[in-house]
Amino acid sequence: MHVVPGLKVLYFGTPVVVVSSRNEDGSTNLAPMSSAWWIGQSCLLGLSDQSQTAANLKRDGEAVLNLPGAGMVDVVDRLAMTTGRRDVPGYKYRQGYRHVADKFAAAGLTAQPSNLVGPDRILQCPIQLECRLVAAHPFGGTALDATAFEVEVLRTHVEEELLIPGTAYVDPMRWDPLIMKFTEFFGDGRNVHPSRLATGWQMPHRMPTATA
Repeated sequence: MHVVPGLKVLYFGTPVVVVSSRNEDGSTNLAPMSSAWWIGQSCLLGLSDQSQTAANLKRDGEAVLNLPGAGMVDVVDRLAMTTGRRDVPGYKYRQGYRHVADKFAAAGLTAQPSNLVGPDRILQCPIQLECRLVAAHPFGGTALDATAFEVEVLRTHVEEELLIPGTAYVDPMRWDPLIMKFTEFFGDGRNVHPSRLATGWQMPHRMPTATA
């Protein structure tokens, strides 16, 4: 039987993306997000207007979409409650966010120069997409205060072992993306790590505790 619960969150499961963008001082900011979808050689990114990434994209028009595998979940979780904004927005401060200037150091990641855009790539991410901004669309009305950024993928970087040999296709049996589902981390169909984001956003669910 179907019910009509009036869902407050529509986050049924999408790949985690760590977005590299360029700060005003030329340094690279990193921000994990999962409101992203692709079609052809384009991607749409949903970002809060109060985020450092949104400000950087509007000003600089370039980004790298770094896709971590499920095995990188602990690294992504270290970034989950951080912001590149020195003036942490009030709602984020109340949830436990903190300003971090060097996200690479905070997460134990290595910066790798890009070929066609300014922001650095993340060496450890097996898939990296260099992009340029095409358009920005206000999204969700004033209550949400967000923008959908349309970006064009200029160049892809993929670990060779993920490709179907002799082709330009990623092997879906070898690629295990990190998925965020209702603020929880999943890989290979199972919960793979406790989520700081779920705690910060005071999600009412509780993941089962693993037993030996």
